[in-house]
Formats: sequence, structure tokens, C-alpha cells
Amino acid sequence: MAGLVPPGASPDASKPAHSKADEKTDYTNLPCPIPYEELHREALMSLKPETFEGLRFDFTKGLNQKFSLSHSVFMGPTEIPSQSAETIKIPTAHYEFGTNFIDPNLMLIGRVLTDGRLNARLKWDLTDNFTVKANAQLSNEPHMSHGMFNFDYKGKDFRSQFQMGNGALFGASYIQSITQHLSLGGEVFWAGQHRKSGTGYAARYETDKMVATGQVANTGIVALSYVQKVSDKVSLATDLMYNYMSRDVTASVGYDYILRQCRLRGKIDSNGCTTSYLEERLNMGLNFILSAEIDHRKKDYKFGFGLTVG
Repeated sequence: MAGLVPPGASPDASKPAHSKADEKTDYTNLPCPIPYEELHREALMSLKPETFEGLRFDFTKGLNQKFSLSHSVFMGPTEIPSQSAETIKIPTAHYEFGTNFIDPNLMLIGRVLTDGRLNARLKWDLTDNFTVKANAQLSNEPHMSHGMFNFDYKGKDFRSQFQMGNGALFGASYIQSITQHLSLGGEVFWAGQHRKSGTGYAARYETDKMVATGQVANTGIVALSYVQKVSDKVSLATDLMYNYMSRDVTASVGYDYILRQCRLRGKIDSNGCTTSYLEERLNMGLNFILSAEIDHRKKDYKFGFGLTVG
């Protein structure tokens, strides 16, 4: 049989051809992409932690497997809009009472604050493929109350969403898997109250080790993000925001480090703003939080610590 092999070739020379054929995309078995609104979720986890300033205490008590009550206390300064370059803050404090109902097919969340605001969220899985979401906020301040309905459909290899809200706001988005790793999508919206409309396009490429996302809209926004998964516990992220109408550019780099007892996230951006966020588990159901943000350009320094029970 060795005599049938041409000179300079080996019996395994045809194996690469077979492996390339095996790598061809099976367009009948593409994965379902993530929702269009969550295109940058890996980058946001590292670059946009929920920083705060002051003291925060959260307590959650479960009454049964589906129903729970929550209590939150916050004390700290709040920034108010100002014409000057200096940051103006006023001391504030409020208490928040919440109820949570979580079922495999239904989620209801309600919050009421001492300043008179009421927030409500609903997520209802009518079928395995169709989901209804609703968000509402009621406030004593004029023009601060709003509501939004989302209708999500999950296909085998695509997702679509239709939105409608107060102020004659309508929107729709669609994202489709093109290959095993690449998905493309687009969105349109119409704000009837302000007589504005817009369109946007996005691409996302994902593997086991990295996620790259690009998004552009005719409103002037260009958003790029990249996340590198160094290991199961360490991720590095970077993003670029560019507004080609105002010519504003902001870039940032960050990290997400998950230890055995804590999670550390941080970033630094091109404006010189540095952020760090630490969540440490002291015991089962007891978490300690440290939050810090330093903006040397604005001379704005924020520090917060909190405790979460339940």
C-alpha cells in the first residue's frame, strides 16, 4: 500500500481536508443569539459596576420558595445638575421597601421609596419562546413617570423584540446567528413625542475565549467592546464610545476577577476616571461591598460601603 502514496506525501496528507470539511458551518443547527439589548453584557459587567457613594444596607427575607420581602436603606450625597464645572452634591437618605415574587414562568418585583417613587417590573414567559416584559415608574415629580412594554420572541437561531412606551415610543429589534460564532442584528425606533426616529446595526463575534461587539446608530453613536477571558476567573475588557456628531470619544479598560470569597471589578477610562468595586462574601447570605470612584479632572471623589443580608 505504501507504493500507492506519491513521493513526498504521507498517508495522513488527506486528513486536513477532512477536518476542514468538518468545520463547515451547519446552517440548520445554529445557536440562538443573546438578546439585542444585551450585546455588550460581558463588557458591562467589568466596565460598568453599580458604584455608589455613601452607606447602603440591603436585607431580603424569604417567606417561602417564591415570595420574599426586601428592605433597603441608603444614606449619601446626590449630585444635582449645575452649569459650573464643579460637582454640586446634597445629602440625602431614603428607605425602600420591596416585594418579590419569582416563579419559573413569572417574575413580579415592586419597590416603593420614601420620596414617593414607585417602581414595578414584570416578566411573564407565556410559552418557551414568547415572553412579555413590563417596567413602570410612578413619581410625584412632573414628567418623571413612565412605562414600557417589551414583547420578546426567541426562535431557534434568532431573537426579535417589539417595544412600546409612553410618549408614543415604539421600537423593534432583530438579531440572527450567521455562523456558530457570528450574529448580526438591527433596530429601529420612533419617539413620537419628540418627533425623532433612528436605526442601528450591530455585530457580535463570540468564542470560548473572547467576545467582540460592534454597534452603530444614525443618532451618532458608535460603540465597540472586546472581552478576553483569560481564565474561568479572570476577564479583561475594553470599550470605545464615539459620537460622530459631537466628536466626543471615550475609551476604557477594565478587569473582572472572581476569587473564592470575593469578586473584584475595576476600570480606568480616557478621562482619567478610575473605578473599583469589591463584593466579598463574609458568610452564607452575608456580603460586604466596597465602592470607589476617583475623577481627578472634575475633582470628584466617591466612596461607598454596604452590607447585603439574605
